[in-house]
Amino acid sequence: MPLALSLHLLAAVIWVGGMFFAYQCLRPVAARVLEPPQRLTLWCHLFSRFFVWVWVAVVTLVVSGHGMIALMGGMARVGLHIHVMLVTGYLMVALFLHLYFAPYQRLKKAVGASDWPLAATQLNQIRRFVGINLLLGLITVVNAVAGPMLYA
Repeated sequence: MPLALSLHLLAAVIWVGGMFFAYQCLRPVAARVLEPPQRLTLWCHLFSRFFVWVWVAVVTLVVSGHGMIALMGGMARVGLHIHVMLVTGYLMVALFLHLYFAPYQRLKKAVGASDWPLAATQLNQIRRFVGINLLLGLITVVNAVAGPMLYA
């Protein structure tokens, strides 16, 4: 169980921390100092690297989370905070899957074709999904840590 919990926490930190960095730190700076072609190309390359880590995080979170639930005796034996974590976590996964297979794929094609207006539209959609997922991720982290006390 300690290994599963450690992997679960590391995966959450990588995913949520990466979104926080991209959304709150990189995005405002890149928007100010780079022209659209450079900014959109940067985001396309950044996502190609970050999303590999998100895929690893998603698989790790699902496998380790369900593994720990099984070790604790199943869903009937875990606290409400675990049920809430599953809901918010699977919402995050669903949003990521949509982001990855729809606007991100269109962003890559638009950047490859130098269609900067279309690329900007796709990046804006990604920004919204990342913002929602970041909020869900922060809620999930707080719930994971404080949930046992909140729902006691």
